[in-house]
Amino acid sequence: MDEIEWRRSEGLVPYEDALAFMDERNRAIQEGRADECVWLLEHPPLFTAGTSADPAELFNPQGFPVFEAGRGGRYTYHGPGQRVGYLLLNLDKRGRDIRCFVHALEGWVIDALAELGLSAHRSPGRIGIWVGEGPAEAKIAAIGVRVRRWVTMHGFSINVSPDLSHFGGIVPCGIATHGVTSLQALGIAAGMADVDAALQAKFPEFLSNLAG
Repeated sequence: MDEIEWRRSEGLVPYEDALAFMDERNRAIQEGRADECVWLLEHPPLFTAGTSADPAELFNPQGFPVFEAGRGGRYTYHGPGQRVGYLLLNLDKRGRDIRCFVHALEGWVIDALAELGLSAHRSPGRIGIWVGEGPAEAKIAAIGVRVRRWVTMHGFSINVSPDLSHFGGIVPCGIATHGVTSLQALGIAAGMADVDAALQAKFPEFLSNLAG
């Protein structure tokens, strides 16, 4: 962990700046010029399109900016009140197993939410992290990653207290049959600092779950 930089940005980080940072840091890690990095931040309201995005799933009545993300997946919303985590980790030294990485990443988010008193889970056949059961099941966090030359990019987003109406501008991650929720909507009084502390507490376990 001592060789991994943790960055926390105050305010709203423009998405273009985040993409530029990830692109440069990815190359620097590949070339041995920089440490691995976990970056926790918030974005202004926007939509990102993954490599499988279907234009029919974008409505965008409020005219938010739409960015090509380069990650896997479909359309995702980012905005204030959502904790976004970008991971730039070198899988060349942590096991060249992308499936293992994604599974461990999901587990990390689930474990961090448990630290905050929320029971969350994976749902077979559906991307993301979920809470509740049956018709009441809803997405609390999104997962979307890219791996370039075995260095990871992008990561996760956890809905802490975003404006949930903004998700109505897309079919989130291509799943129209279930809704989206947040810690705030579930009555959990946790702020960004609480979420960050839970993520950091469970990070060593996440690393131990990676192959290699």
